[in-house]
Amino acid sequence: MTSYAAPTVRPRRAVNIAVWIGQVLLGLFFIGVSVPKYLPFFEAPPAFAEAGLGMGFIWFVGACELAGGVGLLIPRLSGVAAIGLVGLMAGATIMNLFVLPGAASNAIMSGALLVVFALIARVRAPYTRALLDSFRR
Repeated sequence: MTSYAAPTVRPRRAVNIAVWIGQVLLGLFFIGVSVPKYLPFFEAPPAFAEAGLGMGFIWFVGACELAGGVGLLIPRLSGVAAIGLVGLMAGATIMNLFVLPGAASNAIMSGALLVVFALIARVRAPYTRALLDSFRR
C-alpha cells in the first residue's frame, strides 16, 4: 500500500479558508442536484428528449456530479475533483450553447462554475501533485 504525503506547499490561511468554504458549499450543492436524478419520479427535461439524450446520459451526468461533489469534500481528492468538474462544466456550457434548445442563458452559470472550479483546481494543485506522486512510488 502506498502512503500519501500531505503537500508541503499550502495556500495562505485566508485563501485556504475561503476556498474550503466554497468547496463545501459547491460539494453539497452538486451532491444535492445529483441525487434526484436517481429517484423514480425524476423525469428528463423535454429539451434533453428533443436533443436525443436519454436517461442514460442524465444518470452519467448525475454520477459525475456526485463524484465531483464528494471529491470536493475530501482534501486528498479536492484538486482532482475540481479538475473533473471543470470538464463537466465545459461540457455543460457547450451543451447549453449548441445542443439544448433554449438553454443558452444557462451557459452563463455553467461558464461561471467552470471558472470557479478552475480556480479551486489551481489552489488545490499541491494536493493533486501529492496524490499523483503517491501513485508513482
